[in-house]
Amino acid sequence: MDTVAELTIVRHGQSVANVAFAEAHARGVAAHGLTGRDADIPLSPLGWRQATRLGRWLATQPADQRPDHVVCSPYRRARQTWDRVADTVAALGVTPAPADLDERLVDRLMGDLELLTPLMIAERFPAEAARLAADGLYAYRPPGGETFDDVTARVRAALADLHRHHAGGRVWVVAHDAVVVAVRHVLEDLSFTELDAVLATTPIANTSLTRYARTRGRLDLVEFAVVPPSP
Repeated sequence: MDTVAELTIVRHGQSVANVAFAEAHARGVAAHGLTGRDADIPLSPLGWRQATRLGRWLATQPADQRPDHVVCSPYRRARQTWDRVADTVAALGVTPAPADLDERLVDRLMGDLELLTPLMIAERFPAEAARLAADGLYAYRPPGGETFDDVTARVRAALADLHRHHAGGRVWVVAHDAVVVAVRHVLEDLSFTELDAVLATTPIANTSLTRYARTRGRLDLVEFAVVPPSP
Protein backbone atom coordinates (compact mmCIF):
# COMPACT_ATOMS: atom_id res chain seq x y z
CA MET A 1 0.00 0.00 0.00
CA ASP A 2 1.23 3.49 -0.82
CA THR A 3 1.84 5.72 2.17
CA VAL A 4 2.77 9.31 2.79
CA ALA A 5 6.50 9.88 2.48
CA GLU A 6 6.71 11.62 5.82
CA LEU A 7 4.25 12.01 8.68
CA THR A 8 4.77 14.49 11.49
CA ILE A 9 2.40 14.77 14.44
CA VAL A 10 2.54 18.10 16.24
CA ARG A 11 1.07 18.57 19.68
CA HIS A 12 -0.70 21.92 20.06
CA GLY A 13 0.85 24.76 22.05
CA GLN A 14 0.22 25.12 25.75
CA SER A 15 -3.47 25.72 26.45
CA VAL A 16 -5.14 27.56 29.31
CA ALA A 17 -6.38 24.15 30.51
CA ASN A 18 -2.81 22.84 30.64
CA VAL A 19 -1.95 25.77 32.90
CA ALA A 20 -5.09 25.50 35.06
CA PHE A 21 -4.70 21.74 35.61
CA ALA A 22 -1.02 22.12 36.52
CA GLU A 23 -1.74 24.94 38.96
CA ALA A 24 -4.60 23.04 40.61
CA HIS A 25 -2.39 19.96 40.98
CA ALA A 26 0.46 22.02 42.46
CA ARG A 27 -1.89 23.60 45.00
CA GLY A 28 -3.63 20.32 45.79
CA VAL A 29 -7.06 21.77 45.06
CA ALA A 30 -9.90 20.56 42.88
CA ALA A 31 -11.21 23.85 41.48
CA HIS A 32 -9.54 25.32 38.40
CA GLY A 33 -12.01 27.96 37.21
CA LEU A 34 -12.49 26.58 33.71
CA THR A 35 -15.92 26.58 32.13
CA GLY A 36 -17.35 25.60 28.76
CA ARG A 37 -16.27 22.84 26.40
CA ASP A 38 -12.88 21.23 26.03
CA ALA A 39 -13.13 21.85 22.27
CA ASP A 40 -13.21 25.62 22.90
CA ILE A 41 -10.15 25.85 25.18
CA PRO A 42 -7.70 28.37 23.66
CA LEU A 43 -3.94 28.66 23.77
CA SER A 44 -2.28 30.32 26.74
CA PRO A 45 0.05 33.31 26.16
CA LEU A 46 2.97 30.86 26.30
CA GLY A 47 1.16 28.62 23.81
CA TRP A 48 0.95 31.47 21.32
CA ARG A 49 4.68 32.11 21.74
CA GLN A 50 5.44 28.42 21.28
CA ALA A 51 3.45 28.35 18.04
CA THR A 52 5.28 31.47 16.84
CA ARG A 53 8.66 29.86 17.55
CA LEU A 54 7.57 26.73 15.70
CA GLY A 55 6.59 28.86 12.70
CA ARG A 56 9.94 30.64 12.72
CA TRP A 57 11.74 27.31 12.86
CA LEU A 58 9.63 25.87 10.05
CA ALA A 59 10.38 28.85 7.82
CA THR A 60 14.11 28.07 8.11
CA GLN A 61 13.71 24.49 6.88
CA PRO A 62 14.43 23.55 3.25
CA ALA A 63 11.37 23.33 1.02
CA ASP A 64 11.70 19.55 0.74
CA GLN A 65 11.49 19.25 4.53
CA ARG A 66 8.38 21.35 5.03
CA PRO A 67 4.88 19.82 4.88
CA ASP A 68 2.95 20.00 1.66
CA HIS A 69 -0.32 19.34 3.47
CA VAL A 70 -1.59 19.83 7.01
CA VAL A 71 -4.51 18.14 8.76
CA CYS A 72 -5.64 19.70 11.99
CA SER A 73 -7.85 18.74 14.90
CA PRO A 74 -10.89 21.06 14.94
CA TYR A 75 -10.32 21.84 18.63
CA ARG A 76 -9.56 25.52 19.12
CA ARG A 77 -6.11 25.07 20.64
CA ALA A 78 -4.96 22.95 17.69
CA ARG A 79 -6.42 25.30 15.09
CA GLN A 80 -4.84 28.29 16.80
CA THR A 81 -1.48 26.52 16.84
CA TRP A 82 -1.46 25.89 13.10
CA ASP A 83 -2.92 29.30 12.28
CA ARG A 84 -0.11 31.01 14.18
CA VAL A 85 2.50 28.75 12.57
CA ALA A 86 1.08 29.47 9.11
CA ASP A 87 0.87 33.22 9.72
CA THR A 88 4.45 33.29 11.01
CA VAL A 89 5.74 31.31 8.06
CA ALA A 90 3.90 33.60 5.62
CA ALA A 91 5.24 36.72 7.31
CA LEU A 92 8.74 35.37 6.71
CA GLY A 93 8.09 34.96 2.99
CA VAL A 94 7.31 31.24 2.90
CA THR A 95 4.00 29.95 1.58
CA PRO A 96 2.35 27.74 4.23
CA ALA A 97 0.92 24.38 3.30
CA PRO A 98 -2.83 24.11 2.74
CA ALA A 99 -4.70 22.79 5.75
CA ASP A 100 -7.99 21.13 6.51
CA LEU A 101 -9.75 19.79 9.60
CA ASP A 102 -10.51 16.21 10.57
CA GLU A 103 -12.93 15.46 13.42
CA ARG A 104 -11.22 12.10 13.95
CA LEU A 105 -8.13 13.87 15.28
CA VAL A 106 -9.75 15.40 18.36
CA ASP A 107 -8.48 14.75 21.87
CA ARG A 108 -9.74 11.78 23.87
CA LEU A 109 -13.43 12.33 24.60
CA MET A 110 -14.04 12.30 28.35
CA GLY A 111 -17.83 12.57 28.31
CA ASP A 112 -19.28 13.52 31.69
CA LEU A 113 -15.75 13.98 33.07
CA GLU A 114 -14.71 16.60 30.51
CA LEU A 115 -12.34 19.22 31.97
CA LEU A 116 -12.34 17.58 35.40
CA THR A 117 -9.10 17.08 37.31
CA PRO A 118 -8.51 13.81 39.21
CA LEU A 119 -9.45 15.54 42.46
CA MET A 120 -12.66 16.86 40.94
CA ILE A 121 -13.54 13.36 39.72
CA ALA A 122 -12.83 11.89 43.16
CA GLU A 123 -15.06 14.50 44.82
CA ARG A 124 -17.95 14.48 42.34
CA PHE A 125 -17.84 10.94 40.94
CA PRO A 126 -16.12 8.69 43.50
CA ALA A 127 -17.43 5.53 41.83
CA GLU A 128 -15.84 6.62 38.55
CA ALA A 129 -12.55 7.35 40.30
CA ALA A 130 -12.60 3.81 41.68
CA ARG A 131 -13.44 2.36 38.26
CA LEU A 132 -10.62 4.35 36.65
CA ALA A 133 -8.18 3.00 39.22
CA ALA A 134 -9.41 -0.55 38.60
CA ASP A 135 -9.53 -0.41 34.79
CA GLY A 136 -6.42 1.68 34.20
CA LEU A 137 -6.08 4.87 32.19
CA TYR A 138 -6.17 3.29 28.73
CA ALA A 139 -8.99 0.77 29.18
CA TYR A 140 -11.24 3.03 31.27
CA ARG A 141 -14.32 4.43 29.53
CA PRO A 142 -15.69 7.60 31.15
CA PRO A 143 -19.49 7.95 31.08
CA GLY A 144 -20.22 9.12 27.54
CA GLY A 145 -16.50 9.07 26.67
CA GLU A 146 -13.83 6.94 25.02
CA THR A 147 -11.29 4.29 25.83
CA PHE A 148 -7.92 4.55 24.10
CA ASP A 149 -9.01 1.73 21.80
CA ASP A 150 -11.77 4.07 20.60
CA VAL A 151 -9.24 6.85 20.01
CA THR A 152 -7.01 4.43 18.14
CA ALA A 153 -9.87 3.30 15.87
CA ARG A 154 -10.66 6.80 14.64
CA VAL A 155 -6.99 7.75 14.31
CA ARG A 156 -6.35 4.56 12.31
CA ALA A 157 -9.15 5.54 9.91
CA ALA A 158 -7.78 9.07 9.58
CA LEU A 159 -4.29 7.74 8.79
CA ALA A 160 -5.71 5.43 6.11
CA ASP A 161 -7.29 8.43 4.39
CA LEU A 162 -4.05 10.41 4.61
CA HIS A 163 -2.20 7.59 2.88
CA ARG A 164 -4.90 7.36 0.22
CA HIS A 165 -5.15 11.08 -0.54
CA HIS A 166 -1.54 12.18 0.08
CA ALA A 167 0.57 9.18 -0.91
CA GLY A 168 4.17 10.25 -1.39
CA GLY A 169 3.58 13.58 0.33
CA ARG A 170 4.84 15.17 3.51
CA VAL A 171 1.97 15.61 5.96
CA TRP A 172 1.72 17.36 9.30
CA VAL A 173 -1.02 16.43 11.76
CA VAL A 174 -1.62 19.15 14.36
CA ALA A 175 -3.49 17.59 17.25
CA HIS A 176 -3.18 16.30 20.82
CA ASP A 177 -1.01 14.06 22.95
CA ALA A 178 -3.68 11.33 22.83
CA VAL A 179 -3.40 11.34 19.04
CA VAL A 180 0.39 10.99 19.25
CA VAL A 181 -0.05 7.97 21.53
CA ALA A 182 -2.63 6.46 19.18
CA VAL A 183 -0.38 6.95 16.14
CA ARG A 184 2.51 5.18 17.85
CA HIS A 185 0.16 2.36 18.82
CA VAL A 186 -1.04 2.01 15.21
CA LEU A 187 2.22 2.44 13.31
CA GLU A 188 4.59 0.64 15.68
CA ASP A 189 2.22 -1.91 17.22
CA LEU A 190 3.32 -0.81 20.68
CA SER A 191 1.08 -1.83 23.56
CA PHE A 192 -0.32 0.86 25.83
CA THR A 193 1.81 -0.59 28.63
CA GLU A 194 4.92 -0.09 26.50
CA LEU A 195 3.78 3.41 25.56
CA ASP A 196 3.14 4.28 29.20
CA ALA A 197 6.74 3.37 29.99
CA VAL A 198 7.96 5.60 27.15
CA LEU A 199 5.84 8.52 28.34
CA ALA A 200 7.18 8.16 31.86
CA THR A 201 10.60 9.24 30.61
CA THR A 202 9.67 11.27 27.51
CA PRO A 203 6.48 13.32 27.92
CA ILE A 204 4.83 14.76 24.83
CA ALA A 205 5.62 18.44 25.20
CA ASN A 206 3.57 21.23 23.69
CA THR A 207 4.59 21.98 20.06
CA SER A 208 6.80 18.89 20.03
CA LEU A 209 7.18 16.89 16.82
CA THR A 210 6.87 13.14 16.39
CA ARG A 211 8.09 12.26 12.92
CA TYR A 212 7.94 9.17 10.70
CA ALA A 213 9.64 8.65 7.35
CA ARG A 214 8.89 5.98 4.74
CA THR A 215 11.58 3.36 4.28
CA ARG A 216 11.07 0.04 2.50
CA GLY A 217 7.38 0.75 2.04
CA ARG A 218 6.59 1.46 5.68
CA LEU A 219 6.72 4.42 8.05
CA ASP A 220 9.52 4.26 10.62
CA LEU A 221 9.89 6.51 13.65
CA VAL A 222 12.60 9.14 13.18
CA GLU A 223 12.07 11.30 16.27
CA PHE A 224 9.65 11.36 19.16
CA ALA A 225 8.32 14.38 21.08
CA VAL A 226 11.16 16.66 20.01
CA VAL A 227 10.71 20.41 20.44
CA PRO A 228 12.56 22.18 17.59
CA PRO A 229 15.23 24.66 18.69
CA SER A 230 14.55 28.38 18.49
CA PRO A 231 15.81 29.67 15.15
